[in-house]
Amino acid sequence: MEVANALDDQNDAPVLPAEPAPPIQSRFLFVDVAALRAKQLRRGARVRFEAEPVVAAPHKPERIAMEEVRRGLVHYDVPGERAASVGQEA
Repeated sequence: MEVANALDDQNDAPVLPAEPAPPIQSRFLFVDVAALRAKQLRRGARVRFEAEPVVAAPHKPERIAMEEVRRGLVHYDVPGERAASVGQEA
């Protein structure tokens, strides 16, 4: 039973990417990525950053998601870029 509890404790920690995602240049992509992350947060996902003691942390999932995207903590995939690169190779 203790082994199962130890495994659960390890799975509770959020998995952080090794390197930050590239900055998002498009406002539309930023909104899409943040909206999807906000949906994850509303469903119970953990926040990926620690609040700084000097600055008040946001409380709404949408604001938290926007801050995570701004910090590069949310990885995303753009399907159109992948399909375009495959078409150029052929």
